[in-house]
Amino acid sequence: MSTFWAGKRVFLTGHTGFKGSWLALWLQHLGARVIGYALAPPPATPSLFEIARVGEGMETILDDVTDYDHLASALHSAAPDIVIHMAAQALLRYSYANPAETYRTNVMGTVHLLQAVRQVNSVRAVLNITSDKCYENREWIWGYRENDRVGGCDPYSTSKACAELVSSAFRDSFFQSDSHVEHAVALATARAGNVIGGGDWAQDRLIPDILRAVEAGKVVEIRSPTAIRPWQHVLEPLSGYLALAERLFIDGSAFAEAWNFGPAEADARSVAWIADRLTRMWSPEARWIVTDAPQPHEAHYLRLDCAKAGQKLGWHARWDLSTALTRIVSWHKAWLAGEDMAARTLADIIDFTRARRDRGDSV
Repeated sequence: MSTFWAGKRVFLTGHTGFKGSWLALWLQHLGARVIGYALAPPPATPSLFEIARVGEGMETILDDVTDYDHLASALHSAAPDIVIHMAAQALLRYSYANPAETYRTNVMGTVHLLQAVRQVNSVRAVLNITSDKCYENREWIWGYRENDRVGGCDPYSTSKACAELVSSAFRDSFFQSDSHVEHAVALATARAGNVIGGGDWAQDRLIPDILRAVEAGKVVEIRSPTAIRPWQHVLEPLSGYLALAERLFIDGSAFAEAWNFGPAEADARSVAWIADRLTRMWSPEARWIVTDAPQPHEAHYLRLDCAKAGQKLGWHARWDLSTALTRIVSWHKAWLAGEDMAARTLADIIDFTRARRDRGDSV
């Protein structure tokens, strides 16, 4: 990474979550002044935000993005240069049980944030993080491109498709390219593949479910063993978000559009492949079975085409899936051993950055 982030004021929503905690820590390492706005971490499960002491190097505001008045006031007081919106209800199965909450957070939370941005003159770049699930999944074998149709058949997927449409509407209505000199805001969206990494304890996600079971000495139960997803270590898309936000700030509307960040083609693997590798890495005794419990609908096949990010941003995935799984096992075993997880998490960030630099990548 360049010295671009040193001293930049970054308003980061969702900073107490899994991805948000990794990004907040990385931004601090880069010298940014981070102001986080999010709900408090769930008290019933471990929290990367707390375990890695992410809040010690930033300002934290605990509130809800669905509260427009509080959000707008916080954004105005922060006077940020860059806004990165990650606050979301991020679980597909949870969305079936709580559809209204999912739409309220993912759709109206986005509306509230973008409307608040319109009232703050300091903002130059806005990046809305959505999901690869925003695409209308047709179960085809090739990767989805950024100009493919958005949609979905469940509350989570459609809420992310709606967040994409909201972003597009605000860009076309209030942050147009041909009037950028007047409003000075560049707005983009980022769609990442299935993100995995140390410090994720969310319910109904494959990697956390596997780790919870093996740590407790239980047999792992998985669903949809043949489902294929674009798995990637959390630092991969975060490096893409940082590169994109920098280009939005510097080049304005030239990068104000949708972007995919996903792994290499070979790392779009099945659930069974992940379960095999991860249980073997953890312990010779660990094993998994397929649950016969009824399951809600989930897409079977999903890949991303990330050619645009490679060509225009110089971004490419660096850690392959085997490396990502090795890092996850190592991180969680370090946590169980009582290591300093702030130092351990930062060490992974530094190793990842060094790997990209050694490869000669631009980010």
